[in-house]
Amino acid sequence: MTPSWRKPVGMLGILAYVTIWVVAIASFSGAIGSLPALVQLPIYLVAGIVWICPLRPALQWMETGRWR
Repeated sequence: MTPSWRKPVGMLGILAYVTIWVVAIASFSGAIGSLPALVQLPIYLVAGIVWICPLRPALQWMETGRWR
């Protein structure tokens, strides 16, 4: 069996995606930091959970070669 090229490409794609997500959220930290703590909490909770949603199709593609 030959190794699949999808896993390294997918891994690099996921790392790029996470890096972009972190930079995007960090760029809003000044505006979010000026809000009350009880408003910051749900924003960071949602931002900390939402980034996971697009990973399922990427992981599935890495394993099977199909997006669905």
